[in-house]
Amino acid sequence: MNDLLNKETVEVDVCVVGGGMAGMCASIAAARNGARTLIIQDRPVLGGNASSEVRMWICGAHGANNKETGLLEEIQLENLYRNPTLNYSMWDHVLYGKVACQPNLRIMLNTSCVDAQVRDGRIESIRAWQLTSQTWFTVHARIFIDCSGDSILAATTGAAFRTGRESYHEFDEDIQPESADKKTMGNSILIQMRKTDESQPFTPPPWAYEFDSPIFEHRMKGVIGTNFWWIELGGLQNTIRDAEQIRHDLLCTAYGVWDYIKNRADEKDRAENWALEWIGSIPGKRENRRFEGAHILTQNDIRAGGEFDDVVAFGGWTMDDHHPAGLMFPGKPTVFHPAPSPYGIPYRCLYSRNIENLMFAGRNISVTHAALSSTRVMATCSLIGQAAGTAAGLCIQHKLLPSGLYPNFIQALQQTLMEDDAWLPGLHRQPDPLTREARLTGTGNGVERVVDGIDRDRPDEIHAWEAVPGDELRWEWDQPVQAGGVRLLFDSDLSNNKRMPCAYPISTRSKTPKLLVKAFRIESRNATGQWETVYREDENYQRVLEIPLQVETSALRFVPESTWGESDIRVFGFEPLQAVSGRRPALPTRVSFSHKIEQLDPADLAPPPETGSSTVQKGTSA
Repeated sequence: MNDLLNKETVEVDVCVVGGGMAGMCASIAAARNGARTLIIQDRPVLGGNASSEVRMWICGAHGANNKETGLLEEIQLENLYRNPTLNYSMWDHVLYGKVACQPNLRIMLNTSCVDAQVRDGRIESIRAWQLTSQTWFTVHARIFIDCSGDSILAATTGAAFRTGRESYHEFDEDIQPESADKKTMGNSILIQMRKTDESQPFTPPPWAYEFDSPIFEHRMKGVIGTNFWWIELGGLQNTIRDAEQIRHDLLCTAYGVWDYIKNRADEKDRAENWALEWIGSIPGKRENRRFEGAHILTQNDIRAGGEFDDVVAFGGWTMDDHHPAGLMFPGKPTVFHPAPSPYGIPYRCLYSRNIENLMFAGRNISVTHAALSSTRVMATCSLIGQAAGTAAGLCIQHKLLPSGLYPNFIQALQQTLMEDDAWLPGLHRQPDPLTREARLTGTGNGVERVVDGIDRDRPDEIHAWEAVPGDELRWEWDQPVQAGGVRLLFDSDLSNNKRMPCAYPISTRSKTPKLLVKAFRIESRNATGQWETVYREDENYQRVLEIPLQVETSALRFVPESTWGESDIRVFGFEPLQAVSGRRPALPTRVSFSHKIEQLDPADLAPPPETGSSTVQKGTSA
């Protein structure tokens, strides 16, 4: 009978296990950096805790202009443009399109990693089961990146890992307990509400837990429009082994919370016209296995600002340590321990200390429990994913294992990340060599800022060229040069966190940031001294553009024409390129459905039999 199941062997350079925000960013980055990449996700949608199945906010670094950019900003800007009503199903498909249409990247949804073959401290292959196609896959790769959250490759490969809380003695962390234990932060099931124009009564199912007000004293501030992250249980259990019991308890709890809001809360009249829009069936997880890498990031590393020579990502969320008892604890559900924003996260936390071709990204990186309470949030995990995927791509290019990038190739990794708008605190992006023999001039204020290597404003420092539509930036050379393209980096308003909503009022609509440049043109000066437009864009919605040109020119100029709403223009980068990197592929071309029909055998398009000739008996269903 087993012979009826399908079997397939897959050979790739990089295999990413887990399709949350970290896994998505890791797989896209690896593919864009030249590695044949596969991403395996055990759910039908991508996004993990951010997907329509869980719907947790994407949170990250606190503070002005500290928002995470790179691939995360690219994805979120795509969502604002294509999904202005912030519909979660469309958000799922924005994520899907980013992965499924990325060249060099194969996606397997509904596929679970179940086993691994390891020899001499190296993963040779993994085994995975795809539920929908009933297929067993054997996947061989040179590098594996575990972005599964619960670290399935730790359970199947013998990779060193930790669970629970360290004692404060081990790393001198004063926010850890005196004795180590296996307690973790718990899981949450979220609920979402929608406002209507009429009364919305609610009768709970008989299995819903019943709540009274004292339990919500430190959790619910008003009854409308909140993110119900505090519907949390499981930290006193094992969030993997006991996952199904925890899920059941959370469902009973979630319905009970809504019953309280609608029927017994002191402010229940404010909820009169609000209906239960959605309730999760899958808990969002915060913590379980954490891999051990070449370095274990600690509370003290974070407090010191993470000033590592191999910084490849940054955090900035407060050390937000949830009580392991969750909703069963009557006091405040979390303690916010101070942390600077931003702080650096080193590359050495992203690869295994004992499995030589294993990397990891997301909430399972090499950190203590105390440090995890900050690094676990999804915007930070997205940056870590982009760093891990970019590093894996460089490893494939240079025929190195992950540990081989440190220290000799770290600067190359850092520059590649910054070129892809993954800003790194304290570092400067180097401009293209084509700028060295050129003169930069222009109108507006701060012309020189577009090549200062800092692609965002900093405290008390402006790093953007400030102008109005019609102003210009110009690069000139004494002799004609061959320009392969230009790189542009616009202000996408980093004060806007671009989140999906936690509740739906009667009208929910978002917009592409008003600051973002919408229309512009690039002009080249030809051999006769005439300016000609070599590129124009009327509907830009992205922060970073790499535009191929292939022109011989003595001068290039950029002329912005409009934004999405603001009167002022702000640009962080404009520079000519010897050659475009190819890491930012164009959007896929739309294809007519007719090509599917043309591929069919004409016999498959034969008309059905005449009425009465069917062998199906009347009154039955074919």
